Amino acid sequence: MKDIVVLGIETSCDETAVAIVKNGREVLANVINSQIEIHKKYGGVVPEIASRKHLEAISYVTMEALNEADMNFEDIDLIACTYGPGLVRSFTCWNKLC
Repeated sequence: MKDIVVLGIETSCDETAVAIVKNGREVLANVINSQIEIHKKYGGVVPEIASRKHLEAISYVTMEALNEADMNFEDIDLIACTYGPGLVRSFTCWNKLC
């Protein structure tokens, strides 16, 4: 039976995260880019700033996860990404990757 490798993208609020999981159980990579320090001065998450920071971070975080897992895009079978609920523009992060 062939292994199934999933690249998961999480961008629903103020962290840009990418994980790579094999067969639904083995985490090969888990990279998180936090925005806590950016939003701290505002007393909470500012959606427009968070969305912009996701766009800036998604490529780097994805490539770091692929490197951590010692994989390329060709090794990925499925991609799962944040759809909702969350920030209005969180799904656009995936569009930047393509």
